[in-house]
Amino acid sequence: MSLTLPQTLRWSADGRAVELLDQTLLPSQETYVRLETSAQVVEAIRTLRVRGAPAIGVAAAMGVALDAARHTRASRDEFMSVLDAACRELRSARPTAVNLAWAVDRMRRLAEDLGDADAGTVACKLYGEATAILEKDQAMCRRMGEHGAALLPDHEPVRVLTICNAGALATAGIGTALAPVYHAVGQGRSVSVHACETRPLLQGSRITAWELERAGVPCTVVIDSAAPLLLRDGAVDIVFTGADRIAANGDVANKVGTYSLAVHATQAGVPFYVVAPSSTLDAATATGADIEIEHRHPDEVRRGFGQQTAPADVAVYAPAFDVTPASLITGIVTDRGVLRPPYRIES
Repeated sequence: MSLTLPQTLRWSADGRAVELLDQTLLPSQETYVRLETSAQVVEAIRTLRVRGAPAIGVAAAMGVALDAARHTRASRDEFMSVLDAACRELRSARPTAVNLAWAVDRMRRLAEDLGDADAGTVACKLYGEATAILEKDQAMCRRMGEHGAALLPDHEPVRVLTICNAGALATAGIGTALAPVYHAVGQGRSVSVHACETRPLLQGSRITAWELERAGVPCTVVIDSAAPLLLRDGAVDIVFTGADRIAANGDVANKVGTYSLAVHATQAGVPFYVVAPSSTLDAATATGADIEIEHRHPDEVRRGFGQQTAPADVAVYAPAFDVTPASLITGIVTDRGVLRPPYRIES
């Protein structure tokens, strides 16, 4: 079975810009925006036009290449100054996802390793490196799909529960948590997905449900607080979630609400798997307690889509992510295979 999946980001036809699907407009509009500078890529990452740990890493690498290409006639010192500024801003665009820093640092190291090469040569190499990062992400998604699909139970239909969006729109390929679903469906298996709505910005109902329907995969949107009932009542066979950072001990930072799913899945005896590329593994972070958790602006809760839903000045607690301890995770599916406890993430 062939699937119709959206393309999250790509080089423009003229090679001078990044084109990305503006996810803030989904599900009502499928619109691509053109970004020509790293500053525009930073804005797109911060405003969630592009989101998902792998996708923002790819976007950041492409952003570095964009600024490099605009300064090919600069001196080595001027060129590196521009590059350092771009890397600094991109790296700080969002703090929790390790893929962002991984991609930016990889681009910066390449420029440094080229020594005294002229700006034009370095810019050309950086463009190629950003393209390689994009293509590597696509390949990793395919492998995660293969490894994860092998974990699905034999009976059909298989009922999967997920949160936020960890599908094609979170990557340059077929996704992380949804990659096993797409791989299995492509092999002719019957799979349905329960997608948590994912408050407050509704990435599950706005984006995951849109993506799955577009691909022809049966999907049911679940209000976040009802997901534990599905687990309790035996309506879920397996849970797949993505990850924004995985610490050395196997603790996982992912969209807020993931921890709750892990607790209830464990209680219900439902396998709980995290699916993430090897670029999300962070051996330098010892445990989940060391992961910086991003907090979103209170107005995303008070008036997230224009309509005021809380008092204008009420205090809001809005972490974008939470940390799920390794003890609650059945396995971590990566492009290299499935990791099992006890987890020892190494560089």
